[in-house]
Amino acid sequence: QVRLVESGGGLVQAGGSLRLSCSASGMTFSINTMGWYRQAPGKQRELVAGITSGGSTNYADSVKGRFTISRGNAKNTVYLQMNSLKPEDTAIYYCNAVAYGADYWGQGTQVTVSS
Repeated sequence: QVRLVESGGGLVQAGGSLRLSCSASGMTFSINTMGWYRQAPGKQRELVAGITSGGSTNYADSVKGRFTISRGNAKNTVYLQMNSLKPEDTAIYYCNAVAYGADYWGQGTQVTVSS
């Protein structure tokens, strides 16, 4: 089992920045990929950014050049640096980890960007 706890969400004006953090505990040695997803009201959950254990990253087109995903030295923490935030980035952001083919999710953190 892997437990994920997110932090760092909040309210910010358009053009501002936020940094999300996700800390994993439990069987962290089994984690391969970690990532961030988001879900806006009335919309499906979508991938924002992902990072593999080897450091390869991928991003949704809508956030490329504005968001940066990274992992801590201990590999059980993942960050999402969000710059130039837009109102359409408003959503609940969920941390995700894949371990032995199973998906694990955090409880989510709200990000609200005001115009």
